Amino acid sequence: MNFRRGADIFSRRARWRTSKSRDQRFFPVLKLNDMWFRYVNTWSPLASAFNTKPNKLLSLQFAKDVTGLFGVPELREPEGFYLLKENAIHETHYLVAECCSPSRSRKMVEVFDHLSDTLCRVADLAEFIRMAHPQARYSHAAEDACIAIGGLVEQLNTHRQLYDALLDVVKNGDTFPTSDVDQHVGKLFLFDFEQSGIHLDESKRRRVVSLNESILTLGQHFMNGTLQPRAIPKSKLPENIRQQFAIDGDNIVVTGLYADAHMEITREAAYKIFLYPDRHQESLLTDLLCGRHEMATTCGFPSYAHRAVKGSLAETPELVQNFLNLLSQEVRPRAEEDFAEMGIMKMTQNKYSKSLAPWDVPYFTGQARQNKFNLNTSELAPYLSLGAVMDGLNRLLNSLYDVVLEVEEPKSGELWASDVYKVAVKHSTEGLLGYIYCDFYERPGKAHQDCHFTIRGGKLLPDGTYQDPIVVLHLNLPAPSWSSPSLLTPGMVENLFHEMGHALHSMLARTQYQHVTGTRCSTDFAEVPSILMEFFAMDTRVLSTFARHYKTGEPIPTELLERLVGSKSIFGASEMQLQTFYSLLDQRYHDTEEWPRTKSTTEILQEVQTESYSLPYVTNTAWQLRFGHLVGYGAKYYAYLVSRAVASWIWQKYFVTDPFSREMGEKYRREVLAHGGGKPPLAMVGEFLGREVSAEAMVEALMTDLDVKKQKVESVLRH
Repeated sequence: MNFRRGADIFSRRARWRTSKSRDQRFFPVLKLNDMWFRYVNTWSPLASAFNTKPNKLLSLQFAKDVTGLFGVPELREPEGFYLLKENAIHETHYLVAECCSPSRSRKMVEVFDHLSDTLCRVADLAEFIRMAHPQARYSHAAEDACIAIGGLVEQLNTHRQLYDALLDVVKNGDTFPTSDVDQHVGKLFLFDFEQSGIHLDESKRRRVVSLNESILTLGQHFMNGTLQPRAIPKSKLPENIRQQFAIDGDNIVVTGLYADAHMEITREAAYKIFLYPDRHQESLLTDLLCGRHEMATTCGFPSYAHRAVKGSLAETPELVQNFLNLLSQEVRPRAEEDFAEMGIMKMTQNKYSKSLAPWDVPYFTGQARQNKFNLNTSELAPYLSLGAVMDGLNRLLNSLYDVVLEVEEPKSGELWASDVYKVAVKHSTEGLLGYIYCDFYERPGKAHQDCHFTIRGGKLLPDGTYQDPIVVLHLNLPAPSWSSPSLLTPGMVENLFHEMGHALHSMLARTQYQHVTGTRCSTDFAEVPSILMEFFAMDTRVLSTFARHYKTGEPIPTELLERLVGSKSIFGASEMQLQTFYSLLDQRYHDTEEWPRTKSTTEILQEVQTESYSLPYVTNTAWQLRFGHLVGYGAKYYAYLVSRAVASWIWQKYFVTDPFSREMGEKYRREVLAHGGGKPPLAMVGEFLGREVSAEAMVEALMTDLDVKKQKVESVLRH
């Protein structure tokens, strides 16, 4: 049984920057010049706090108010994880007995959610500390707790009496009155249970368990292979480009696609070498896909895709396929316009160039953003200090939802690193909604990914109060220096808004059960709130409320603001066609009822690319063997496009006219965010939008978005 439902870790592309000087952590005031000091005093308390790096002592045993990590008293020391784990195991035994008891005194789904909460409150916290805590004592203790809770969950997965008790309630009804939400959440628990094959006869169940283990191992090996560099003899490359690559003796080592290389021959060589087919990777991927197919069919599904999308916003592979086919058809002419323009740029750079190829697209997209809009980071960054962006987020959230963000002083021992902010989310009438711990700055040893972690899920408690959620936003922003606050790029701003969208889903949800709170929902629905926040992030009306110079306080010039937004909009159709192609390939690999072992995954790739992508397949390449998302998002890669379609639709219907509308914000919270995964997402979104969520409607929303972006680009370039 998966008691930890949903995608609580949402990663964006990792970014690495050189670490800044950390001297200012001890005596920051002595480093501030007069202009900086005057600047700080012109901003709100929130902006001032985020424009100054916090410098908290992690634990003072002699302090009056010492607590543990996240305020958990047991975690004053790493050994506290042992106590948390043992308490959770002890409580689990009582809750399992209650589920199986004929004299149960509350609804079955309430007991199951209590069980889920008991496990998640240890497992989620331990998983984050295992990954994020800089002290080995804590990370090792947390890892031990993760392993122990994981083992307990595996035992529950084989607890037939527990499964039978839940199955009886789902099929025949509970002895207590139940609501639609109760029944929906009960079915989710049952589906999670059955993914382990507990409903099958013993031989099939053992086969499913074996397949699960095999799939996990194959996925780990395949992921490792996607990152391996490729070495070839130096003699295979022209002398004039050898210096572009790492050299190891007589070999050239290619570590990636070198998409930013100015010389076309460098990009072409890297593409063909790095993506050259690898027999071992091909074998791993084929075995992975076959294993998934057998596991799904053994559990009673026609294909792995049917298993993957059950309970999702899309609900069926048929809707996914119809959506992707229609999108592929509609986006093609727009993408080909983008490619034609890139081709002209390529010929202008070198009239003897070959026709546009896949290795050219990232390079000329970057060139277009830089040259057509005359943008550089140094020009924009002073207007995008972290404090300014957080202040803008606060203003936006206050306008939409009547909530504010307030930095609070953490207690001694509460944090895992000294540069973390503790932010309370408060509603004007509801009071405290939850806490967001902002672990924003890069530091040695920190994981290089942008994520949202749920530490404690929200839920309605028996006494009528609410268990406030706790989440962490984990980014890698440049730390403040002695002369300036943390200055962000437009991509970092968009990323921050995206991750804050996940956090708000947790904060603004008010679900009865923690199993479905906030982001604990299907992948294709969980990304809707975060992608919607990207629309706010790149709206000139929103940007103009906070983008101002960190020294002078002057607002960003309108012309610069428009160039920024225009640069983010260029060549959107070609990128969408690429994502559509990826998604169609993922579906082709997973939605077949009989995996065609007569074809290699590369042959299937070539077929799909010919059908759905405007640039031709490059012979003797196999980029799917470098595509790690096939492991983590198998049969679900479409989720990004569906989420973007729904987010675009919501933006166009409710916020494009007024991105600060309290009426629309409260409607969105009340009808969507508040429910988390507590309602079937397809029906919930359809009710909110007042229209069936069909393939045609979603494609229409995406095409409208592309056309609006194209108009923005043309408007900026005309001026």
